[in-house]
Amino acid sequence: MTKIMIVEDDETIRLGLTYYLEQEKFEPIECGTMEAALSYLANNKVELVLLDINLPDGSGYDLFDKIKEKGDIPIIFLTANDLEVSIVRGLDMGADDYITKPFKARELVSRIKNVLRRTNKESESNVITIGNVRIDMKQARVFKSGVDVFLTALEYKILLILALNPNVVFSREKILADIWDVNEAYVNDNTLTVYIKRIREKIEDDPINPNIIKTVRGIGYKIGD
Repeated sequence: MTKIMIVEDDETIRLGLTYYLEQEKFEPIECGTMEAALSYLANNKVELVLLDINLPDGSGYDLFDKIKEKGDIPIIFLTANDLEVSIVRGLDMGADDYITKPFKARELVSRIKNVLRRTNKESESNVITIGNVRIDMKQARVFKSGVDVFLTALEYKILLILALNPNVVFSREKILADIWDVNEAYVNDNTLTVYIKRIREKIEDDPINPNIIKTVRGIGYKIGD
């Protein structure tokens, strides 16, 4: 089930939201304070957060920043304040939507579904999956079996060049030219060999017999069959 965190200090509103979300087959997570929300998120994941701006132990804006530090989780602001300046501030911070109280349950559920659809599509379009390796282009990060893998800027760009063009053989000269264009830095043929070796050591299960970055003898490299 899709987990949706409700960060709202008004228990009546929390209970009402929980009821409506459960009717829509969501799994609501209730939090009445900033501390409770951060404590839950420290060890758990949610797909979306409904965030009240006025909390008993801090500002919803501050909590917004702390949540975003943990990942790109969609957030909809909930507030009784309908001043334009507050709405603009929330959206400028990167909120996915903003709804003022009182609100109709059907409208809120519709907005939640729209945000989830939009963010899921954006997420899919910004992620490349190759076996147990996932490249998140939005964050410029690489994960192997869910574990963050550190790549240098050039290592990441070499991997991305190949991953964006599956089954296409890239000559060493072409890769070197693309690196030059992007980085305005000189990388020679021998250095490219070293970079490919390092990338394989980080993402391949068996770097000696790679299954992701394959060598096409006498030409260059490719990802895919």
